[in-house]
Amino acid sequence: MIDHVLKRKDIPVAETWDLTDLVLNEEAYNEGIQQIIEDAKTFNDKYQGHITDAQQIVNVITDYEALITSIIPYDAFMSLDLETDQTNDAAQIRASKFGTVSSQIASLVSFVHSEILQLPVESLEEAIKLAPTYTHYIKRLITKKAHQLHPEVEKTLAALGSTFDAPYGLYNTTKLVDMKFENFTVDDKSYPLSYNLFEGDWELESDTAIRREAFKAFSKKLADYQHTTAKTYNTHVQTEKTIATLRGYESVIDYLLFDQEVDRDLYNRQIDIIMKELAPHMRRYAKLLQREHGLDKITFADLKISLDPDYEPSVTIEESRNYMKKALGVMGEDYLEMIDSAFDDRWIDFANNEGKSTGAFCSSPYGSHSYILISWTQRMNEVFVLAHELGHAGHFRNAHKYQSYFNSEASTYFVESPSTMNEMLMANYLLEHSDDPRFKRWVISTIVARTYYHNFVTHLLEAAYQRKVYELIDAGESVNATILNHLKRSVLEEFWGEDVEINEGAELTWMRQPHYYMGLYPYTYSAGLTISTQVSQRILHEGQTAVDDWLKVLQAGGTKTPVELAQMAGVDISTDKPLQDTIAFIGTLIDQLEELTEEIYQAK
Repeated sequence: MIDHVLKRKDIPVAETWDLTDLVLNEEAYNEGIQQIIEDAKTFNDKYQGHITDAQQIVNVITDYEALITSIIPYDAFMSLDLETDQTNDAAQIRASKFGTVSSQIASLVSFVHSEILQLPVESLEEAIKLAPTYTHYIKRLITKKAHQLHPEVEKTLAALGSTFDAPYGLYNTTKLVDMKFENFTVDDKSYPLSYNLFEGDWELESDTAIRREAFKAFSKKLADYQHTTAKTYNTHVQTEKTIATLRGYESVIDYLLFDQEVDRDLYNRQIDIIMKELAPHMRRYAKLLQREHGLDKITFADLKISLDPDYEPSVTIEESRNYMKKALGVMGEDYLEMIDSAFDDRWIDFANNEGKSTGAFCSSPYGSHSYILISWTQRMNEVFVLAHELGHAGHFRNAHKYQSYFNSEASTYFVESPSTMNEMLMANYLLEHSDDPRFKRWVISTIVARTYYHNFVTHLLEAAYQRKVYELIDAGESVNATILNHLKRSVLEEFWGEDVEINEGAELTWMRQPHYYMGLYPYTYSAGLTISTQVSQRILHEGQTAVDDWLKVLQAGGTKTPVELAQMAGVDISTDKPLQDTIAFIGTLIDQLEELTEEIYQAK
């Protein structure tokens, strides 16, 4: 157990990622940024006012793609360096300056879509014939035609890009820099507290007194910042609504779904069916946790605990590599090479330091390898987290290899499928290699508690809450801390009913999630996991044929819609069936947990 929070400078280099593969040093970064500004000016001089026919459409898209691709390593370097330590003054200043530069560049290139979309649709269709590579990209442009504004308005909006992004930066500064947690005390013993320590350790702590006191102390500090955070969030959603209205969308939800290439039916279905049909299964799981831990009641603060905390092994970083290779080896030699490179060449930031962003993520800058952030605490649970992030890495490794930049980015609706797929592959491997009831129960409970709880419950409840927020915003309302607390509590109470006590502080969990600043992202976790659950079952029963189909899906990148990508993998998400089958599968997992628990008791 970590007894204090380290400064970044005190972290062993081997536990940090190596960003020099993106940008060698600060001098190279500054030189590169200046060159890109000059390139953007040259691009503007060459093309603005000169896009008159299909061939020029192809020319400008080709050069535009090259320009945007050249920015990527500098953007990634800036953001990733800040993610590891939000208290780093140099990284803060660099990020602020980059925001100004990116707005300048965006303003210089804003004419591209405006001028292309002023041409007849026939010209765009002719451009597709001249450059079939850009078929999906140009078709997406055609669909934007109805929402495109006057070129000068587009230029102004582009120039204000860093201003529109400011709430997310302010949120992170409040959360990771200004918010300082004091130690909490249980039975005269003092324990350290931070965002990462709470979410990585204390929230999972098996000692009920420590866990609940940590939750209370954590919530108390959140409450101190709830009004500032709510004001920040209201600024963000009001900005989204303003842009949506300017572009002619009746709802901010429709505006945010547009780029995901899905309609309201898919969005609402994911939330409505899970809220109704998954809740009974998860309430059974909560009651099983309560019985196993001998709790007088189960509260929101208890829901992340392990079913069998005494059994969960401690796992070193190197041991986790072996699990990755054995479980994910089914994906082929290239995938195995990627895993070794990730560990050997420091693609992964394992450190647990002050100011580091919470949770885990994978950044996959085009033209480079992926970078994975995780705060390693040696819990076996993190084997699944790392497998998840390597799923993103494997996805973009394949997409970048087979697609140009504009064709490589899959819809947000689909993007969590490859990541959650790896969690399922990890579970399949572990279950196949043991007949021990206690071990099998641990694996299944981990899948329920981490994979499905995280994606089908935590993020889904965030999505249900987020939908309520946007419904208010669409109705012309604003939100503050009181309203947000009420909305969050109402969603939690609807899902958990009378089986789980939604204790004081639970309503503040809306403050913990950065995804609210990323559009309609939270619901996509369950959408992705719906697809990956079905495909993982195909791989389990069909073997190489299903793997080959899945690799083709990864290689397709963003050249197809989410519905088309799922169809390639043998899943029809245009119907309710995959989601209902996945919920039923979760129900069978909880059945198995109850049966294995009874078997273990009988063997004692």
